[in-house]
Amino acid sequence: MELTPLKLHPAYKEYLWGGHRLRAAYHKEDAPEITAESWELAQRPEGVSVVEGGTLAGRTLDDLAALDREAFWGKNCADMREFPLLAKLIDARKDLSIQVHPSDETALRDRGEAGKAEMWYIVDCDENAGIYFGFAREITAEEFRRRAEDGTICEVLNRVPVKKGDAFFILPGTIHAICAGILVAEIQQNSDTTFRVYDYRRRGADGQPRPLHLDRAAAVLRYTPMAARACQPLSVTAHAGWTETALCACDYFSAARLDVETRAALTCGGDSFRHLLCVEGEGAVVHGGVRYPLRQGDSYFLPAALGDYAVEGQCRVLLSRV
Repeated sequence: MELTPLKLHPAYKEYLWGGHRLRAAYHKEDAPEITAESWELAQRPEGVSVVEGGTLAGRTLDDLAALDREAFWGKNCADMREFPLLAKLIDARKDLSIQVHPSDETALRDRGEAGKAEMWYIVDCDENAGIYFGFAREITAEEFRRRAEDGTICEVLNRVPVKKGDAFFILPGTIHAICAGILVAEIQQNSDTTFRVYDYRRRGADGQPRPLHLDRAAAVLRYTPMAARACQPLSVTAHAGWTETALCACDYFSAARLDVETRAALTCGGDSFRHLLCVEGEGAVVHGGVRYPLRQGDSYFLPAALGDYAVEGQCRVLLSRV
């Protein structure tokens, strides 16, 4: 089977805090008018991304594994029953709920829970935008519950200003929230387990208060304070025509930012697939003499056994892998 770069079509999510930016500026013309998230790389019961065009049009990531798991997912995924990553674009027109995710160790598998470590990359943001990121001081489980119930939980959280290009690694057990006016690219473990702590007393589409999950949140939270700040790059490597900034490397994934001025020569060597998410500019993914158009908001799945390829143009791309 001939392997090629595969453009992906996302699944869209219409949460009440979503906005218009994904449709207006990131070429998601078929998205709902109010779109909170586009799941760019996804294989979940709640939503899947599918191949857009070509002989594999309509295929999911699981479908690709069924064709040839090693060639598409890679050797690092040989023992994985489920696809390991979920990548999203998140448009926060309003504040998201204060929340926390479990780790692999604290997740209750018998209830369908799964651990969730995640990285946020700030694609764009309004002036004075910020996030909630960890406790500002140590609190007890009793104080946590009281403040979650009476609406004062934000008083004991770090509110961290953000700017375009910042990256944050959110460890499981860390209380957090994306606030209004931010567009985020999120790379995470393939989990949708979220325990909502506080939601500004908002009501859902059914008119009822959105449910909280205080018992489970209390069981998985890290109550100790933390120095809340953006991650420093692990490395910055300048090449002729492009620069690679390593943003994050953990047990579950790694992510880098590619700033392409002319051409970035890259390879998939069989160990892992690559996911490319263009967050700025335009250009092309080039393989086998064929140019695959790439513009802001586009997402490509590159099979692990693809071999040599390049990204050309003037663009900023997030590359993730396992």
